[in-house]
Amino acid sequence: MLIRERDTPEGLLVAVCDRECLGETYADGEVSLTVTEEFYGGDPGDAEDVVDALRRASVANLVGERCVDVAVDAGLVDAENVLELEGTRHAQLLWL
Repeated sequence: MLIRERDTPEGLLVAVCDRECLGETYADGEVSLTVTEEFYGGDPGDAEDVVDALRRASVANLVGERCVDVAVDAGLVDAENVLELEGTRHAQLLWL
């Protein structure tokens, strides 16, 4: 999994994707998501690194079966709110 962190005026933005999703575009009807190097390309990490980054995040975007499963298993993302896009999973997290 690849993890990218950015400090923004609104807090920490974390983008996580499964490595094989990088460079892919997923669509479902009018919804389309391109997993760009610019946004999602980051440092490799394991499940513990993903959970740590998500716990510190103000906002997070996740693409891929493994990273979304990690977030769901850690109780950080509700499985009912996960989108399925052309055979992969996408989730967003926002702490209020």
